[in-house]
Amino acid sequence: MAGKIYYPNMQTQTTIVDGKEILLDGEGYLLDLNEWTEKFVHVRAEFEELELTAEHWEIINYIRDYYDKNNVQAPVRDMIKHFKKTWGKEKGNTRYLHKIFPLGGPQKQGNRLAGVRKPKGEH
Repeated sequence: MAGKIYYPNMQTQTTIVDGKEILLDGEGYLLDLNEWTEKFVHVRAEFEELELTAEHWEIINYIRDYYDKNNVQAPVRDMIKHFKKTWGKEKGNTRYLHKIFPLGGPQKQGNRLAGVRKPKGEH
């Protein structure tokens, strides 16, 4: 994943990962996608009071893989279809994905943690 996004007067915040200051936009999305690491996920999940599980990591990895292949965020519809096949209909649905990512679902909180851009229409 490559790319930096920054414009004048942009609201920003920072987070510290392994002693390094990482620049985020005002909503917590990475400004330089190359600064994403698994440690970044742990730091930001703790900040967002989210206890990571294997399911979170499956979704985060799905989002990253999708973005790497398509250079665009994974649509929720595609995520649901994928996780319905993987986990079954009890967990492969919008309600469950929003339950495990309570701060905006997989499209927002998942993308933030996965180190990809904001969903379309959110810029």
